Amino acid sequence: MSYSKFEFTQISRLEVEALGKPGQRTFRIITESNNSVASIWIEKEHLLELSLSIKQLIDSTVEGEDAAASGMVPNQLEAPDMTKLDFKVSRLGLKHDEPSGMFLIEFNDTDNIENTNNTSDLTLWVNRYQVDLFADQAIKICASGRPLCNLCGVPVDSPEEGGHLCPRRNGNHPIDEIQKI
Repeated sequence: MSYSKFEFTQISRLEVEALGKPGQRTFRIITESNNSVASIWIEKEHLLELSLSIKQLIDSTVEGEDAAASGMVPNQLEAPDMTKLDFKVSRLGLKHDEPSGMFLIEFNDTDNIENTNNTSDLTLWVNRYQVDLFADQAIKICASGRPLCNLCGVPVDSPEEGGHLCPRRNGNHPIDEIQKI
């Protein structure tokens, strides 16, 4: 059983958004449950790893009956109405609850450093369909950033932002000049 300060068990919205221009974006997960909402700020690398882990966990679990229909979701754990959370992730976890068939995503707030008893600040109880859509959306958003250099694999800035001096070319030619030749 999961123990958190807040738990969202009736997820009606679970989305990812990127704010800003590629190379300077910030990422957040927006989730709603009943009359509660949370904005969870997350690093791109953590979001991508979470998405890939979700895909692996989905592939390794057997699809069962709908937990919400079977009454297996622990609704008594639901956060009080009108809960509004806004925090940056310091640690996250992913689990599959076999009895309910639900996926649990656990988040810890960076401001809650004194948390020594390994409880999470927020746990989301998400069904297979929702978590799969979330992972697809997150992977797509993470991949929509700056293009990667074909030679060194580093993200390439636009020419207006200085372009890219590729170390594989000893930094002599901006990548745009290489592609024009």
